[in-house]
Amino acid sequence: MEGSIQFISNYEDWKAIKKIKITGQTNPRTVAEFLAGLSTSLDSKVESNLRKIVALDKLDAAVKELAFGKGDSARALEEINSRKISAVINEIIELPNLQANEKKELQQFCRVYATKKALKECGLMVDYSEIDIPGMKRLKKKKVE
Repeated sequence: MEGSIQFISNYEDWKAIKKIKITGQTNPRTVAEFLAGLSTSLDSKVESNLRKIVALDKLDAAVKELAFGKGDSARALEEINSRKISAVINEIIELPNLQANEKKELQQFCRVYATKKALKECGLMVDYSEIDIPGMKRLKKKKVE
């Protein structure tokens, strides 16, 4: 049995073509690595587009001020669900051109963003971008520069 996964992006500053042909001999790890790379790219673009809609810098600052330490994920989750973070999220999604259901959706995007950010600060691996995949070293280095 043969199959493939193809992803093509031709959007503003995001030009990408990612393809993999899958055969009976394809190592499942190869497929996992391919999907992890795609996931990392997608997460990055979700964040950059969210940043175009709402003031994520305010949410970044609020998360940075939270009282939890490295390895204290329980406290981080408690803080992320606090009134302080909710107030910041509600403030940044309060845009006049949005309907209630759109605000709720943005609120959820912001909550996921804040949660991932806080858990990363605790030292937890919360997405595939933190896995040391040999073929992705080039992409990580490019992103850091």
